[in-house]
Amino acid sequence: MIQGSCLCGSVHWRFDGQPDGATACNCTACRRYGTLWAYDYVDEGIHVTGPTKAYVRGKALEFHFCPTCGCVTHWRGLRLEDDGKRRIAVNLRLADPEAVADIPIDHFDGFDTFDDLPRDGRCVSDYWF
Repeated sequence: MIQGSCLCGSVHWRFDGQPDGATACNCTACRRYGTLWAYDYVDEGIHVTGPTKAYVRGKALEFHFCPTCGCVTHWRGLRLEDDGKRRIAVNLRLADPEAVADIPIDHFDGFDTFDDLPRDGRCVSDYWF
């Protein structure tokens, strides 16, 4: 289990288990937010508590942030999957560095091609500096 919280501690999330990877996306939103995402489904593998505000991005998802300190905590899909589940991703940068340091980075080209790019051997700890 991995846990994270915003800077002021109002919003908390929990990721049950260990993610296979942390996604670094270069889309117009993610590159500005500086996030590293871990994915699952609402109230299954990911649980979020605390008040958030949302910014709806297009027709696919909404970014959630703490209304007090402004940290981007997670995003949620706007549509349900075919199986009735809702996708969600938490920002791994809000976790303790030791808990996520060895998770490999997955690159997603959300800016141009919308393709998953090959892993290059880096992990989350390579992104702290």
